Amino acid sequence: MKVKVAVIQESPVFFNKEACLKKVSALCKTYAARGCQLLVFPESFIPGYPRGFTFGATIGNRTKAGRALYAQYREQSISLQGQDLQFLEDVARENGIYLVLGITEKEAQHGSLYCSMLYISPSVGLLGVHRKIKPTGTERIVWAEGDASSLVTFDTQVGRLGGLICWENYMPLARLSMYQKGVQIY
Repeated sequence: MKVKVAVIQESPVFFNKEACLKKVSALCKTYAARGCQLLVFPESFIPGYPRGFTFGATIGNRTKAGRALYAQYREQSISLQGQDLQFLEDVARENGIYLVLGITEKEAQHGSLYCSMLYISPSVGLLGVHRKIKPTGTERIVWAEGDASSLVTFDTQVGRLGGLICWENYMPLARLSMYQKGVQIY
């Protein structure tokens, strides 16, 4: 089976969820028109990977300005309970395209942020979420740790999808988990 896949290498609109969602929609439309069946986005495309940001944190302290910036980043992150997810599911459905999308997920119950990867089907909607198991270095200022329960694969019409985020690809047991689950498109 042949599958047409595109990997997005574009910048997000930093700290602007609405603009990022519109950009995802436009890119889906463009690539679906080119016959793409699967569109893969980078780590934390929404609201942007915070490379170089410290959020005012030093050991034992966070500045007032850093707290305000973190609150802004959190506000612009994606909630899986509501309109954000519905919008992304609609985009996948309207364009007939599978999405693997890196986001910062805003967890509703406890307030934590996660570096997450969404798997969205054009026919089913959200298939599942992988949360980065161990944020790397100072990423831990921003993102909570996921757990192994999100090391999953998904059977789709384009093959079995699965993946890891960034440094996780250097973790032999995380990769082994993907292989044992029969991942075809990683």
